[in-house]
Amino acid sequence: MQFQTFDEAYVERLREGDFRTQEHFVAYFSELIQLKLRSRLHSPQAIEDVRQETFARIFAALRSEGRIRQPERLGAFVNSLCNNVLLEYYRASQRDTSLEDEEDQDFPAKDVDIFGAVAAKQMGEKVREILEELPERDRRLLREIFIEERDKDDVCRDFGVDRDYLRVLLHRAKQSFKSQYLKSIEARPPGVATAGRF
Repeated sequence: MQFQTFDEAYVERLREGDFRTQEHFVAYFSELIQLKLRSRLHSPQAIEDVRQETFARIFAALRSEGRIRQPERLGAFVNSLCNNVLLEYYRASQRDTSLEDEEDQDFPAKDVDIFGAVAAKQMGEKVREILEELPERDRRLLREIFIEERDKDDVCRDFGVDRDYLRVLLHRAKQSFKSQYLKSIEARPPGVATAGRF
């Protein structure tokens, strides 16, 4: 998705109730809020409740003078409000749910960053794939230095070179890897960009 920057004029249009601006705002932040909540809540209804409550508070804040002083930090403001609503939802759920129902309850996914885990796995697979396409010496050198993190003096002994020449070989291997990586990106069919945290 395309990340948006915000300015005073945008926030002013939101305050004034400009339909197109509000429509853009809700569509843009709904996507980000849903991405955030999917890794933290299991129920689609819970996600929708938190999303709607977040927007209700944002529009209330827009109507009260002086609540949004830094328009360029609108994304951080929305994220902060969403976090507050989410925490309130967890507290309410814990109060309303009996111990027997506890296993069905939505708890915060502490230490779980699903998007980060998926991205790291995909990147690891991509790195291995590219390494396999490199000449054997480059592949072995990059693997031993960066993946196995072997001592450079040991690698020098194995390759029969001194530290200065190892730097030259390493530079060439990295260039070779970079070139292969760029080729693989160019060959990839266009897809939807993934969004980071907002």
